[in-house]
Amino acid sequence: MFDELLTLVNNSILSHGGKEIELEDNLKEYFSVRGNAVIRSWLWDVPGFRRWRVTRMDAGNKIQVLNTVAYPEYINNHPILGIDLIWFGMKNKLVAVLDFQPLIQDEEYFLTYYQGLKSLKTNYSEFNSNKAMKIYDSNNYFSPWVLFYSGTFDALEISLNNLIDKFLNTYWHIYSEKLDKYKNLSHKDVMTLHRNYDTYSCERDPAHGLFKSYFGEEWANNFLHNFLFPLSNNQ
Repeated sequence: MFDELLTLVNNSILSHGGKEIELEDNLKEYFSVRGNAVIRSWLWDVPGFRRWRVTRMDAGNKIQVLNTVAYPEYINNHPILGIDLIWFGMKNKLVAVLDFQPLIQDEEYFLTYYQGLKSLKTNYSEFNSNKAMKIYDSNNYFSPWVLFYSGTFDALEISLNNLIDKFLNTYWHIYSEKLDKYKNLSHKDVMTLHRNYDTYSCERDPAHGLFKSYFGEEWANNFLHNFLFPLSNNQ
């Protein structure tokens, strides 16, 4: 059910100069042992970014996943883009998290990079869920304007495609030369913060158990440490 969204994300990357990086076969496409699920991933070389990854898991009417994370170059202290969509078919439940994940919790940082996201938060009230994201520390690794939805897919009255298109365009706008840049983080600071982000996320990634159940522990561990959060290996 996320095929159109996958195309939207990848086309947005292509339109901004992205070039696909070839992955090993078992990362590019991998089928579950029982043959009831497939997971496909893309890695992109995008101007202004050191790493941009996209993953799509399709387990039919049981579960659907779309995830993408974009890490700016170390010379940029822009927030990390994160989109995570999970649909549980048996319950017809959608969990959606979209955010410009801040490197630091700082008022000036927020003033520099978050005006567009604040506007989206105001306009899309359905993504103002007050349910806590129990797995993650929302006070450190998410912005105050994270777009969070948890509910039935049928109850979602807005177009998810339209929201994600606007979300991506808002993020691209951060790279406009007209925007002022936050100057209180050094290149070394950003490297450390990216590494901390990967380590924290690797330890708490809720999809790891899902991947193990479908694709086996060995593959899931390799995927977690070497594709999703490779800097977690550099502590």
